[in-house]
Amino acid sequence: MIHIDLKDQNILVTGASDGIGREIALYLMQMGAKVAVHYSRNKNAAQALIDQFPDSGSRMYQSDFSKPLEIEGFWNEVLNDFERIDSIVLNAGVFLKQPSEASLKDWYTIWQETMHVNLDAPALLTKMGIDHFRKQQGGRFIYMASRAVFRGETEEYMGYAASKGGLVSLARSVARSFGKLNIKSFIIAPGFVKTKMAEQFIADYGEQAVLNELALNKMTVPKDISPLVALMCSGGMDHTTGATIDLNAGSHIR
Repeated sequence: MIHIDLKDQNILVTGASDGIGREIALYLMQMGAKVAVHYSRNKNAAQALIDQFPDSGSRMYQSDFSKPLEIEGFWNEVLNDFERIDSIVLNAGVFLKQPSEASLKDWYTIWQETMHVNLDAPALLTKMGIDHFRKQQGGRFIYMASRAVFRGETEEYMGYAASKGGLVSLARSVARSFGKLNIKSFIIAPGFVKTKMAEQFIADYGEQAVLNELALNKMTVPKDISPLVALMCSGGMDHTTGATIDLNAGSHIR
């Protein structure tokens, strides 16, 4: 395992009870960080993660990002316990099937939930994070985007691709606007990652269809992403602020 020293760092990871977020939070704790573990519904999984590092000072926090009005209270609760946050990993997201044959009302309902979770919640946390980082004279944002931003997605997931496109523009604007305040912003754009989020797509199209797109012989797994996040949090990639790191097994090379 690559060791990246994160001792004395306080890091918020959203969507940390499962999938990519869980592996990120686990790796950060292994590197010595104190992690604010956000979860939406899976309290038991979040607790199990915390229990692996009972002396780390890490804690878990619940918030349903499909309800944006809850997010300010969630942020204030984290700050009340941690006082200082050094990095915010904006990983929480949904990948909701949105067939074009659906009624306009149903289609738009899915669109709204996708935007609330994938774009509105990160935007609100970005605003509050900037306010916090101004006071402490620096901090880092890591935004979990998607390959879909740069090559598009199948018609059932247009809303997902659009939400992640907005996230990338937000992250780049943060990098350009606040770098002189020692605030950095990074983007990771995975392709398909073997998590529960990808299960519906694989069920519809088959895992072989996913594998056929790759330059490598196997799908990306969450453990492939967590060391990169740790390096970003450490300050080792500060001069890549505003950059997008593609992590898609060679399925879309720009």
